[in-house]
Amino acid sequence: MKTRILSIAMVALIMAAAFTILRKEVKVDTNSSQIAWVGKKVTGQHNGTVNIKEGALEMEDGQVTGGSFIIDMTSIDVLDLEGEYKGKLMGHLKSDDFFSVEKHPTAKFVITSINKSEATDATHFVAGDLTIKGITNKITFPANVSIENGKANAKASFALDRTKWQIRYGSGSFFDGLGDNMIYDDFELTVNLSSL
Repeated sequence: MKTRILSIAMVALIMAAAFTILRKEVKVDTNSSQIAWVGKKVTGQHNGTVNIKEGALEMEDGQVTGGSFIIDMTSIDVLDLEGEYKGKLMGHLKSDDFFSVEKHPTAKFVITSINKSEATDATHFVAGDLTIKGITNKITFPANVSIENGKANAKASFALDRTKWQIRYGSGSFFDGLGDNMIYDDFELTVNLSSL
């Protein structure tokens, strides 16, 4: 009788182990991860970077299934200008005309779903909630997500309409007669993430 009970218990343990979903959370390597941005206007464009302050990816059975990230808005940098002009543009981007960095020093992105893609240029479609200036909007974008040597990597390039986060400075959608001073509503982001 004891042998039979022991055998049943062993079978139950083996079956439980077989159906256990392996879940874990891996921290984002903030030193090798970065967000690059491009903003365009009628007369040209500017580009720069912003740092990821902290973040984590959720893993399930060797696949990325979620995650959340804090973006350090105080780290906004301009790469195509130098000296006085660089300082002026960085100051303007951090002002209330754009990202209100003093009031909102961080932005946040929380992944709500990751689905495999059949597209040739992306492995997945990522959906989530992006909060900038305290305003949250749902976004979806294609991404290439991979696991290499136990580390998760994700790369994505996409455009966002800044006016959805009440960033309307120089927008032709809200102001008339801007001429050459008009700044396009969409800005482009290229995100590179790596886990520790």
